[in-house]
Amino acid sequence: MKPVVALVGRPNVGKSTLFNRLTKSRDAIVADFAGLTRDRHYGNGRLGPHEFIVIDTGGFEPTAETGIYVEMAKQTRQAVAEADVVVFVLDARAGLSAQDHDIGNYLRKLGKPTVLVANKAEGMTEGTQLAEFYELGLGEVLPVSAAHGQGVRSLIEQALGMLDLPEPGEDAEEGDTGVTRLAVAGRPNVGKSTLINTWLGEERLVAFDLPGTTRDAITVPFERAGQKYELIDTAGLRRKGRVFEAIEKFSVVKTLQAIESANVVLLLLDATQGVTDQDAHIAGYILESGRAVVIAVNKWDAIDNYEREQVQRQIESRLAFLKFATVHLISAKKRQGLGPVWQSITEAHQSAMRKMPTPVLTRLLLEAVQFQAPKRAGMFRPKLRYAHQGGMNPPVIVVHGNSLEHVTDAYKRFLEGRFRKEFKLVGTPLRIEMKTSTNPYIEKE
Repeated sequence: MKPVVALVGRPNVGKSTLFNRLTKSRDAIVADFAGLTRDRHYGNGRLGPHEFIVIDTGGFEPTAETGIYVEMAKQTRQAVAEADVVVFVLDARAGLSAQDHDIGNYLRKLGKPTVLVANKAEGMTEGTQLAEFYELGLGEVLPVSAAHGQGVRSLIEQALGMLDLPEPGEDAEEGDTGVTRLAVAGRPNVGKSTLINTWLGEERLVAFDLPGTTRDAITVPFERAGQKYELIDTAGLRRKGRVFEAIEKFSVVKTLQAIESANVVLLLLDATQGVTDQDAHIAGYILESGRAVVIAVNKWDAIDNYEREQVQRQIESRLAFLKFATVHLISAKKRQGLGPVWQSITEAHQSAMRKMPTPVLTRLLLEAVQFQAPKRAGMFRPKLRYAHQGGMNPPVIVVHGNSLEHVTDAYKRFLEGRFRKEFKLVGTPLRIEMKTSTNPYIEKE
């Protein structure tokens, strides 16, 4: 599973800038204004072959007793509890403050691996100007500049170096054991634990009519029709604003890690609540992770015909980007509609791992171009020459040719539809990558 790195520090020290630098994104809002970030923010980063999850937190005031800073402190404590290593960010130009001492004392008592970082250190030497930060007793101080990218690579190397990370390729070997990892994901209280208990035929997991009963990702071995599975019951993903209690041991990170490590994800919806924005966010994360997915609408027996029509319309509109996924209407408590779900899970997994021969892909590509050529861009029309498979789980098709940067998203969807139909790909995302050939006759400087 991906290691988790939490960025912690007082307001306006540059945590969000560092977050954007580590994730190579602009997901976190950055401005010269203290207290801009309040909720926890999650992103993915990579250093060489190693991927990791980064958590950006709001300004941390451990001793805060009133106002919004109390809630922000709870968010930060939860992020620290989820993290494998903590990056304590300081302001090299403002120097050490009493608040930095409070945070340092808190982290020292926890005993969690911590990297001490002096941000905004561009143009500074590593000598006397950073000496005061050693008072915190948290080891060596690493000077960085998140805004300019200086020292950021050394920072993440040091952070990941504190962890016992598996060698690249070890995770892939684990995936060849013949065991299908099935994660059940969804909002709190949609019936994830009840569904797994029904499959197992015993009360293996605590199921209670209270959101947040499951507080960690629980893995249970299971065998059906000779196929071995690992069922992963995940904590319900709440809206950020609802995750306050640091004592809650359910972890957003654990759920995200469970989704990423699964072969297939069963997205469970609550028929009595309809399709909410949070359901769409979870579905979006599953799609972004490239996992095969099956949708099941639980508690279908608890609504009338009018409400059923409304739910089906909501699925078509709000989850339109998962139109390749099979939808099942079930009742976990009454054991209704569960059989076909397994068939869809098997089909989705097989589709995600399907091998697509290069000659067949190239033939389909040329037939598609002959049927409908891509749009001309200025003086040039993209020329698609051949295709081959670039990966599995999810399937990746790499198309080679000239001027492919001008191929529109609409045309990519057109190609995706033809590839899906030929290879009967159900329940899995399909990614199409365009690689433009370079002209070998262009004179080099």
